[in-house]
Amino acid sequence: MSDISVTNGSDNVFEDVGFEPLEAAELKLRADLIIKLQRFIRSRNWTQAEAAKFFGETPARISDVMDINSKHSSIDNLIHLLLMAGMNVHISVTP
Repeated sequence: MSDISVTNGSDNVFEDVGFEPLEAAELKLRADLIIKLQRFIRSRNWTQAEAAKFFGETPARISDVMDINSKHSSIDNLIHLLLMAGMNVHISVTP
């Protein structure tokens, strides 16, 4: 028998792997937005070039989104792209 230890994580994997809480919150928000945008693009079966044309972005920027290269995708830009896709974006701030 092997000794296996299981630890329940929080709702933010970035914090679980050691990022400071503020950075972890920003990374999670960015990742959540990217996932929504990826789902939109995939639901249309678009190539990265087709998605780039729709959004008025370069294929390289769409590649960053599809590869979850979040350091190149600002929260502002991701929200803008989601709005262009016809999605509603709601921001909730709680203490």
